[in-house]
Amino acid sequence: MKTKPKIAYFGSDAICLPGLRYLAEEASDLCELALVVSQPDRRAGRGKRMQQNPVAGFATDLGISLAQPEKPDEPLLNELIKADISLAFVMAYGHFLPRALREAPRYGMLNFHGSILPEYRGASPVETAIAMGESETGVCLMQVVREMDAGGVADCERVRIDASDTSPTVRAKLGEAVVPILQRNLEEACGGMLNFAAQQHEEATYCRKINKEDAALDFNQTAVDLDCRLRAFTPWPGAYFDHGATRIKVGRATTSAGFVDAAPGAVLAVSQTLDVATGGGVLQISELQRPGGRMLPVCEFVKGYPIEVGSVLPSVIGESLLHTRE
Repeated sequence: MKTKPKIAYFGSDAICLPGLRYLAEEASDLCELALVVSQPDRRAGRGKRMQQNPVAGFATDLGISLAQPEKPDEPLLNELIKADISLAFVMAYGHFLPRALREAPRYGMLNFHGSILPEYRGASPVETAIAMGESETGVCLMQVVREMDAGGVADCERVRIDASDTSPTVRAKLGEAVVPILQRNLEEACGGMLNFAAQQHEEATYCRKINKEDAALDFNQTAVDLDCRLRAFTPWPGAYFDHGATRIKVGRATTSAGFVDAAPGAVLAVSQTLDVATGGGVLQISELQRPGGRMLPVCEFVKGYPIEVGSVLPSVIGESLLHTRE
């Protein structure tokens, strides 16, 4: 009887789960999901208890061998060799993988990257695509090479970014998009028979790591652009503006187009929504949150924290989320 190829999967985020389920359940006649490699358990929640991430929890629940090294090092390399891994997949793992590890599986290591390459290489492709107002993104199945996200691409599954999408909903779509890629390519990948097309490197764009300061609203931008950034930074780091000494977090919002004869940041109305003039149109904020409080509808929020019509909210000019070279 022919031995099934053994698969290793490197990942630490819930975005990996649809692909993992497919490999473990639907593709079990073609290959064996023999090893899952994930980040170590971390303290989380109010009680700061040790918790597994979703990928580690998946492996534990199904009884799949699980490795959780602090760094991908020589003992992990030896484990891959001992397990006779034929192919490894990577998605949202969280570590750079050295050459020895990349080359340990017989047919190498393939990455599921959450953008339509060569656009949005780097650390935050999902958030940046939403913030930039893209109407679609996707998952590319690509070779893992030393240069970040620069390997050849075997396949791409595109997904739509809807006007109501936030980072979690887009990430859920991208996780599901891995499944049709596996359906189309797994058999050839397990035999080392995939074909890869080189990327057009001169067209590459790079997105950096998101930080808390990126969530400050710049009302000189248009209302549509602000809404995109707000949705991109939901739930973290969470869009905000400063009102005096108080930092106020912004929840849901809608936009209204048209010319506004008011300075960007001017509060135009406070009722069911907080209407703020922008560099183009009006941002109609429907939820606000004070430090230590909970997110409230604007009509409830202003009962305990008034914001006056005619006041001007400050704008913070942020650093671009993109740069042209890595």
